This record gives sequence, C-alpha cells and structure tokens, in this order.
Amino acid sequence: MELWERSGQLELLGGLLRETAHGGRVAVVAGEAGIGKSVLVTEFARRCGPAAWVLWGGCDRLITPRALGPLHDIGRQTRGALAERLNAGATREELFTAFLDEISGPAQRPRPVVVVEDAHWADEATLDWLTWTARRIGRIPVLFVVTYRDDEVGAEHPLRGALATLPSAIMRRVSLPPLSRECVAERARLTGRDPEPVHRLSGGNPLLVTELLKAEGRTVPVTVRDLVLDRLRLLPRPARELAHLVSVIPTRADSAVVAGAPDLVDMCVDAGVLVPSGDGVSYRHELLRGAVEESLSPARRAALHRRVLGTLAETAGVDPGRLAHHATRAGDEAAVLRYGQVAGADAARQGAHREATAHYRAAAGHADRLPAPRRAELLEAYAFQAYLAGLVEEGLRARRAALAVREELRQPGPAGEDLRWISRLAWWAGDARQAWEAAERAVTVLETEPPGRPLAMAYSNRSQLHMLAGEREEAVTWGDRARTLAVRLGDPETAAHAEINIGTARLAGGDAAAAAALREVHERASALGLADHAARALVNLATTLVQLAEYEAAAPAVERALAYATEQDLDGYLQYLLGVRAGVRLTRCDWAGALADADAALDRPVRDGVAVVPALLARGRIQAARGDREAWVTLDEAARQAERTGEVQRVCPVAAARSECFLLYGDSGRAAEEARHGLDLAVRARHPVYAGELTYRLWRAGETGLPHVESGLSRVESGPYQMMIDGDWAGAAAEWARRGAAYARVEALAGGDAGAAAEALRVLDDLGATRVAGGVRAELRRRGFTRVPRGPRRATAANPAGLTPRQAEVLALVAEGLSNAAIAARLSLSVKTVDHHVSALLGKLGVATRGQAAAAAHRLDLAGEPAN
Repeated sequence: MELWERSGQLELLGGLLRETAHGGRVAVVAGEAGIGKSVLVTEFARRCGPAAWVLWGGCDRLITPRALGPLHDIGRQTRGALAERLNAGATREELFTAFLDEISGPAQRPRPVVVVEDAHWADEATLDWLTWTARRIGRIPVLFVVTYRDDEVGAEHPLRGALATLPSAIMRRVSLPPLSRECVAERARLTGRDPEPVHRLSGGNPLLVTELLKAEGRTVPVTVRDLVLDRLRLLPRPARELAHLVSVIPTRADSAVVAGAPDLVDMCVDAGVLVPSGDGVSYRHELLRGAVEESLSPARRAALHRRVLGTLAETAGVDPGRLAHHATRAGDEAAVLRYGQVAGADAARQGAHREATAHYRAAAGHADRLPAPRRAELLEAYAFQAYLAGLVEEGLRARRAALAVREELRQPGPAGEDLRWISRLAWWAGDARQAWEAAERAVTVLETEPPGRPLAMAYSNRSQLHMLAGEREEAVTWGDRARTLAVRLGDPETAAHAEINIGTARLAGGDAAAAAALREVHERASALGLADHAARALVNLATTLVQLAEYEAAAPAVERALAYATEQDLDGYLQYLLGVRAGVRLTRCDWAGALADADAALDRPVRDGVAVVPALLARGRIQAARGDREAWVTLDEAARQAERTGEVQRVCPVAAARSECFLLYGDSGRAAEEARHGLDLAVRARHPVYAGELTYRLWRAGETGLPHVESGLSRVESGPYQMMIDGDWAGAAAEWARRGAAYARVEALAGGDAGAAAEALRVLDDLGATRVAGGVRAELRRRGFTRVPRGPRRATAANPAGLTPRQAEVLALVAEGLSNAAIAARLSLSVKTVDHHVSALLGKLGVATRGQAAAAAHRLDLAGEPAN
C-alpha cells in the first residue's frame, strides 16, 4: 500500500516524538481494518531514520492470545536484560521493570519509539504492561505508538478500559479517515480504471483501493476474497500451495516454515501475494490472509495446521501459545493436551490468567488421556487460574472433577485441599451451604493425616467463613489455630491468610489498630509474591470500613485495592470492588460514577454470586431514588443473590435498601417486613451499623422499639441513625459529614428545619433523585411548612443525570466533538455561558473531562440529537 492523504498524521507523530524531550508520549492510532495503520507507522519509522530507536511488537490473531507477545518481540530486538528475564521466566513485575530500564538507557542513544500493533488482539498481561508503563514514562523520552481496529473494539472490550486509564496529559489519538473521493479518483485514473466503482467498492479504504487497482483484467472484483484468490490462481501450483500454508499462520510465517523453498517464496512476493516480513513472509494484511484461509476446505486447513505445528514444534523459542493454536486448528487432541498445559503454565507465570484458563480449558477437554494423578493436577491448575480470572463456576466444576479423581486414588491430603478450594469457590458463587459443607469435610479429612499446610489452610478457611458470616469470636479462634500451625510448619502463606481473617474480624469488632495490621499483612504478602492474599488484605480492609460506615477512610482504601487487583489481573476481586466503589460513590453523591462502576461490574461475564451483590445494590438504590420502576427488578435480584450467601454484610444492606424502596412507594407494611428480616440477622451478628440502619428503617415505617439495644448493642444509641430517630438531625448530619457519607447527611437534613430541608432538596434535585425529593416535599408540607422549595422542571427531572434541557443540548454537542466556541456559535450563546453549562454538566455527570462526559453521554444515552 502506498501512503495517501496522511501528511497530517505523520506531522502529528513527528510532533509527539519531539515532545518526548519533555517526557513520554503515547499515540493511539485507530481505524478499521485496511485503513493504513501499519503503513502509516512504517513510514513514520522510516522518516525517523537514525534519530529514533524503533522497537516493534505485535499482537496475533490466535485462538488464545500470546501472553506478553509484544514484549517478547521487543526482547528479541533488544537482546539485553529484558531478553534474559523473558528466557528465565521472570515475574511480570521483573519483566516490566526490565523493559523500563531498557528504554531508559543512555541519553546519547536515539529516542526509543515503541510500536505495539493490533492491540485489539492483546492479552490481558500485555494490556497491563501498557497501562503500567504509561504511568511511569512521564520523565522518559519515549514515544509509544499503539494501533488497533476501532471497529473490533466494542464498549466492553478490555482494550477500551486499558486506554481509558492512560494519563490524558501524555496521550494523543491519531484518527485515520477513509481516502477522499478525489484521491481515489486520481489513483484510478492513473491506472486507467473507472473511479466510480473503485470508490464505491472500497469506501475509501486504502487497502481495498490498492488491491482493486492491482486486480488483473478490466473487471473489478466484488470482494477482498475475489481479489486475492484471483491473484493466487495465476501462480503455479507449488507456489499456490506455499501461499495456502502461509494463510493459516496469523501475522507472519517464520523462516523455519518456508525454509527450503526460496524460489517459491520469491514467486509469491513477485506476484504481490506475499510480502517480506522480518525473517519470514506474510500477507500484506490480515484481511487478505483471512480471505485465503477461509477459502480452504476444513480438511485442507487442518492438514496445513498439522504441517505448521510439526515444523514449529521442532523450532527453538516458539511461543507455546502458537503451538496450542495450531494444535487446536489441526484437531490434534494429543498436541492440544500437551501444548495447552505448557501454554497455560506459561500464561499463568506471566499473570495472563484469562489466557491461562483458556489454554487449560482446551487441555482439560482431553485430560482422560492422562494418568489419574496427572489428570487431577491439570484440573487443579485449571481451577486455580479460573479462580484468579474470576470464572468461579468454571473453577468449581474443575475442582469437583479433581476431587473425584483424588478420592478414587484414595489421596486424603490432596482431596482435603480440593475440598478447601471447593469451599472457597462455592462462597464466591454465593452457595453458602456448599461452602460450609466442603469446609467442614476438608478439616475432617485432613485431620486424619499428619498436620501439614493443607490442614492449616483448612483451619484458616473455617476462620474466613466465620469472619464473613460476622461471627468474629469464632473467626479469631480458628484463625489463631491456623496461624499457630502455620508458624510451626514455617508456612508464611497460610500464616498471612489467617492473619487477614483475624485482622478483619477485629476491625469489624471496633479494633482500630487492626487496619494497620491488615496493611502490614498486605505488604508482607505482596513482597512474597502472594498476590491473591495481598489483594484480599486490601479488599477486606476497604469493605470492612464500608460496613462500619467510615466512608472517608473507605474511599481511598477501595481505590488502593482496585489498583492492586487491576495490576495483578485479579478479575474476581475487580468485579466485586467495582460494585463496592459504586456503593461508596453513591454514598458520597457521585451517582454518575456509581452507575458507571455498577455497569462495569455487571457487564462482566460472571452474573451470579458474591461479586455482583454490591453493584446490584448501588444500581437499585439509585433507580429507586430516581423513580425508575426497574429498581424492583434490580433489588429483587440483589436479594436473591444475597440470600444465597446468608451473610450479614450482604443480606442486611439489601434488606435496608428494599425497605427504603418500599417506603418511597408508600408501602410501609412491606418496608417494615424487610427491615425486620435484616434486623434479626444484624442483631445475631451484633453488627451496630446494620442494626442501627435497619432499626431506623423500621422506625420510618411507623414502628417503634429498639430490639438491638435489648440485645446489648448499646453503641448504636450514640450512632447517627439513633440520633435521627431521636430527632437530633443536626448531630446526625454532622456525624455523617465526618464519616464522608454525603447522601446519609442529606437524609438527616431532610428531617431538620426549613434551611436544612432546603439544602437537602437542592442536593436531591441535583442528583435527579425525584422520588426521594418528592417524598421530602410531601413530608415538609405535612409538617406544616408553607414555603416548600419548588422542584426542577419536568424535563430536567426526566433526564437520568438531572440535566436541564439546555445542558442536555450542550452535552450532545460536546459528544459531537465541538469546542465551547463552536457550541456557542451553534446555539447563539456567549462562550462564557457555554463554559458555565459545560462546568455544570461535568459536575452532574461526575466526570473531569469533556471526553469522559462524551463517554458518559453515550453510556447513559444522554446525548440525544444535537441542535442544528
């Protein structure tokens, strides 16, 4: 492909390279397949010449992406410490640091330009490497150029989330529009073609224009497939066979695959079918390769994959993920079993847990070929990676299968370990009964064996379940038993696991010093490479602070836990934490952020179990407050999921939210019933915050009496909920403000004097909480207030984000990409007025930038139609 109409993009890339004198920059080159992303970057690299040190890395269209594929490509080019660590199987953190050291070399060296192509096919570890590095290149003169197909990246694609985390100050987007009609016409005339069909068939796509203009004969082919197949038919049969072989290899055929046929390679290159690529050859574009591959019969494709597999299996240094890909395509079950295990272990070592799970899943499909002990080991490795990837039900099935093998082999030690894992996975799945049964069986089985690490972990698992159930004394007892045995065995991992349970139980019981203990366990576990335990320490700290209604401390704790879970690719924790943060943001009156988090959590593959409850709860409360009838569906599902766990920290908040919702719709009987249901559990668990809130909901439903006080929970009497019951709205509002609970403060102010109630209504109106605000206004009138503040206009109240019609109009134009000056001209307003509107809508959407506002507008369907 020639480079047409891309001078502006080349100038932008050149300017970014110059800007790297002041720190790193990231250029994101997006466009449809064939739009010329690779050609643009290749030409930019050529123009840089010796002024830049260009490092190329690519992502491949494999069934399961290569773990850190681009980093391996770059390591082969740098041949330094990065390559050594890659070959040694170093940890991800070591690899990322080695890469950063590599590009931070001597000042006299040319500036590094790191190209990552086809990021839409990247594995999770590669995306983590990009985001990790982007946050650390502020002082390094390096330019990252990341290309991807924007027509293959939907709203939930992992790449979109990774790009959203890149620092906006250093990132620039480089768009590649289709070629103009004039450009296509000029190229067509130069080759004697009719411009109209060339433009109509290509749509201005440079690859299609190029291929159409090169087509033999005067008839224009209808499809890309016709283009490349017509060209193939002109080749002699042996050369055509070679082109077919190359077509089943994503991205590039290594020299080893085409060795021994240099004349055929030259023939394919001369005919324009293949192009040189590294030390091998490839099709000019994946569109062309895919068209040839799809033209082959299934049997022919499988035979070619077998041939490639045979060659690559004997070639040193080939990524095992590629071997697994060709084994699967070849239908070679023995090879899938063999290379799936190798690729799974390799991906796991590099922190690509989803990819590791996929490889193990493929291998496990043929595990019956293995001896029973090896079959159990494969299933256990598969289950562990599924757990880390947040695929709980999949992990549970694999563990149950492994347990059956261990029991058949009469291996109580490994069987007890599988039972302990089944307990953990069942808990994540929300199946409390199965979790407890497996936990008790694990202890019973392992106590028949000499005391070892599996028994210590089984004790700690019991401690964990008691802690999660709000049974603090039992949690500490079992935790101490586990820690004592672990210390005796010299087992720091189990000791850390037990200490997290003990610390969490003590923090929930009001021991403030336990927070520091949990942070210390996190640091220790992280230093030992125990990412799961290190994450759990942070997750438990954050969620316990939420349960104690200490939101000022919980907010940064949740952010820290989220950052660590993201960095370590712990998707199960990530989904859960997004829901927890949604609840924190709701409480802090950031409802746009809360809904964004809830959507992100609930759009993930896992739709059942513990991980979804916080997100459902946050979404349901906001829907109820805004008068959205979907609130009932959401809160019903939250109750269904919470009840399966039977845990105080899930059942009680959902019961409180449902009681609140029934009150909003005037059903005080059902409101009281929901509150009593949760209150019984809160009292049994001696949980002051939940008992206080549910008592308050019961009181709001028209009932009196404080059953939790009779049970000895006297601390609630001085809590903010008790203050609200006692009519001390000012004291309650002050206490909620101290805790960082802005929405609870609004609820307290609503019961106060005229000034306090007016302030509450202003906040509720800004949040779009029309149902709550309507109830407050009705209550004020019942209390005899004659000057009740008027609510928002009907159009504003109907907007999901509480935007006025003019703000919604401005947002539509922001989403269209117009500047404030252009918006002012379009709407016949002053620029200053538009500035005010933009500031206001950013606040209501809970975002910081215009780009984030545009994204929120599309997510919440707020953009509407811009004004003409």
